[in-house]
Amino acid sequence: MEIREVFALNLKTLRQAKGMSQEELAHHAGIDRTYISSLERSVYNASIDVVDRLASALDVDAADLLKRPPAGRKGRPAKKMALDE
Repeated sequence: MEIREVFALNLKTLRQAKGMSQEELAHHAGIDRTYISSLERSVYNASIDVVDRLASALDVDAADLLKRPPAGRKGRPAKKMALDE
């Protein structure tokens, strides 16, 4: 998986985990919603400044947006299991 794809996957996964729309994230990061969409689809590369602004808006470390998923995950988030299972 290319780093741009890793970033796109992490951006979308973290945004959804925070319950934020692309519009909300764009507002908090001070960038356009269409740019968020393009980043999540791996259309554009983000500058380091944009990575930092997105990380701040998501309340995560910038490095979290660039971490590769564990081997074997193939880009899909792990399913959550109930505690009583």
